[in-house]
Order: sequence, then structure tokens, then C-alpha cells
Amino acid sequence: KSMKVYENADFYRADGSFDAERAKAAYYELMEHHGYPIPEMLKGDDFWTLDFGLGNFTEVGMAGVFWINNEEHDYMGHEIYLLPGQMIPEHWHVKTAEARAKLEAWHVRHGSVTLFAEGEPSPGVEEVIPPIHRDIAMARKMQVVKPGEVGYLANPEERHFMLAGPDGAIVSEYATYHTMDALRFTHSDIKL
Repeated sequence: KSMKVYENADFYRADGSFDAERAKAAYYELMEHHGYPIPEMLKGDDFWTLDFGLGNFTEVGMAGVFWINNEEHDYMGHEIYLLPGQMIPEHWHVKTAEARAKLEAWHVRHGSVTLFAEGEPSPGVEEVIPPIHRDIAMARKMQVVKPGEVGYLANPEERHFMLAGPDGAIVSEYATYHTMDALRFTHSDIKL
């Protein structure tokens, strides 16, 4: 059975504001589609959604939960949820007073993703990068990651982004400590 296809209007109120609760409901449907358990932590405020302020949630958006984010011992565990065809926009993580530049790896649990990172451009990459990023993305080396596989960054501060496959994706991220003030986006209109 294929994943439900959503319209962008499904996630915005009449005044144009993003409806985070409707977005959460769509992610619960994604979890049910993949047989992923929905623990209590995902039913509260620890489970968050973003449209990155671009007003185009079906193309650019995500949900997530930080299972752990430990500054003292410099590690984190994060789950990423993406609807079909949804992407996390190109970004990178810089060194701050609190943390070194974040290094990440992604373990696909369900669905699939295409990871984009810096390096030699992959053949056909222009046709795969969503239009909203095609003219600005610096990450043009593609890697398709399927369930049970792991993709990772070669270096800290490397620009990267992720695009979900036709069944969406549930991805475990393993990384060094995450701090929001270290996060930089290529797209100038992004707001968190």
C-alpha cells in the first residue's frame, strides 16, 4: 500500500499560518504506514514539526525528536521523520563556544532518502534537486540510502540536505552534540 499523498494546503490555516498539529497527524500516519511504534514521548511537545518558514511544507519540512542531546559527553540521538518527497533544506553546522562543528550519520529505518553532500557532483543531480534548491545548493553529491543502510558526512561543516523517497522516511541520526546557534542554512528565507 502506498503512502498517502498530501496537498500543501492540508498544513496551513485560512490565515496562512502553519498548522503543526495537522503536520503531526500526518507523521503519525507515516509511522502507522511503516509499523513504527508511537511512544508517549512522540505525543507531547518533545515531538516537533517545521516548515522552515517557507510555506511549502509538502516540499520542505520535517518532524523530529531528540532522544538525547548530551553536551557534556558530546553525543546525540535524533529521529527524523519525512513525508514522501519532503526535504530538509541544505544546511551545515559550525563550531561555536558551546560545541565543535557537528558530525552526523543517518541510519534509515523505514522508507528511503537521498542524501546530498559536498563533493564531485553525481550524474543527473540537477534533475533530482527540488526546484526550491536547484539554483542555490552546493551539495551535489548524491547517495540513496535504503532501510538498514547508513549515510554519513565526510567532514564537519560540510553542506548537506536530505530528500525523502516515495514512501517518506524514518531516519535515526547519530551525531556529536547539537546546538541551534551552530546551524546555518543556504536558503536566505528560512526561519525556525
